[in-house]
Amino acid sequence: MKILISNDDGFLAPGIKALTEALSDIGDVVVVAPNRDYSGASNSLTLDRPLVVNQHEENLFSVNGTPADCVHLALTGILDDLPDIVVSGINNGSNMGEDTLYSGTVAAAMEAYLLGVPSIAMSLSSRNGKYFSTASMIAKEIVLGVLKEKSVKPCLLNVNVPDVDLSSLLGIKTTRLGHRQKAQGAVKVKNPRGQTLYWIGSAGGIKDNSNGTDFGAIGANYVSITPLQTDLTDVSSPGLFSFLDR
Repeated sequence: MKILISNDDGFLAPGIKALTEALSDIGDVVVVAPNRDYSGASNSLTLDRPLVVNQHEENLFSVNGTPADCVHLALTGILDDLPDIVVSGINNGSNMGEDTLYSGTVAAAMEAYLLGVPSIAMSLSSRNGKYFSTASMIAKEIVLGVLKEKSVKPCLLNVNVPDVDLSSLLGIKTTRLGHRQKAQGAVKVKNPRGQTLYWIGSAGGIKDNSNGTDFGAIGANYVSITPLQTDLTDVSSPGLFSFLDR
């Protein structure tokens, strides 16, 4: 079994190290990840400059680009053969609800999915990540399950794991994306020259953590697995803009 691992926290992050160690027990692992933290990079690709790939060990590469860059380069230029699966993470912090639209962790997995390879985004639902070992064991279980299914259509799974000891988990639930409140306002600060600078405000609080959502599952100490797709078509509004049809 060939496994490609990437992330958005950088190739030296504790989450990717824990994931690599765990998945090396079940397959041949190659890591291609950003050379620094690219959190919030979403699906961006670097098209205005060439990218540099540095090899640190036999199967460890860093790229001066986004998570999507890393997976795209790995699948189209670095690896001789396509992997059986791509796993992104383990992210230090959750990726639920609207977070998935901004997440570099999810974007790395999505890039693989767009290129025809089954993929999984793994996140530990705490900014003070402690139990990466729990998430890595869950990742191993899900990887084995996905590859055992041998589905004709590649999957894209967004997995969030409570930051607790493995023995404290209550189970695993298939979920839908929940929702957050509107993001908080931008934060203004002055630099020493008197110029106004802006920090993007914090994400909004949880709006929908009802039963069946990713927020709800994590809040109840369950692993959340949300199958994602890339078709953004709003099929609920056919004919809404029919006046524009020609």
